Amino acid sequence: MIRVLVADDQAAVRDGFAALIDAQENMLAAGTAANGREAVEKARRTFPHVILMDIRMPVLDGLEATRLICTDPTLERTRVLILTTFDLDEYVYTALRSGASGFLLKDTPRRELLHAIEVIAAGDALLSPRITRRLIARGLNNDELAGRLVISPLTAKSHVRNILRKLDCHDRAGLVAIAYESGLIRPGEQT
Repeated sequence: MIRVLVADDQAAVRDGFAALIDAQENMLAAGTAANGREAVEKARRTFPHVILMDIRMPVLDGLEATRLICTDPTLERTRVLILTTFDLDEYVYTALRSGASGFLLKDTPRRELLHAIEVIAAGDALLSPRITRRLIARGLNNDELAGRLVISPLTAKSHVRNILRKLDCHDRAGLVAIAYESGLIRPGEQT
């Protein structure tokens, strides 16, 4: 059974994710937290496998809460999955450097979110495909992607291969074209 703590400052969002998790046969909502400080405290009491962590919360934001959780030796088996509406590279980099195992956007389909929880609980990393596509489209090679995202080059290569397959692209140039066509990046945009 995967125990999941949900940290979000919006009660409806928090309760909705907790209900979704409780509806799964292999998952259990281990609790909820309305801010980062509460998330840290509840994690230290409940030892969840995964924490769904919002970024912008009062008292203590999700990025700092992630850092505190991921550096706490008593929580070494707890993984953090950032779940936010803010698709900013700065947040992605900071979250991963703080120890988060994954980064998804709140508009991620339910099935993909539940799969992400399972992946993170198993000890693997997972990033939003949209974020990974954007970084690839900016011309980063696997080693640069790995360095920016604080993952291994092999994991970066796996993400790139999966995105190429899912988007039916043969190479990175095709991903760049898709990124421009979809508005993920714009000509002249800084990396």
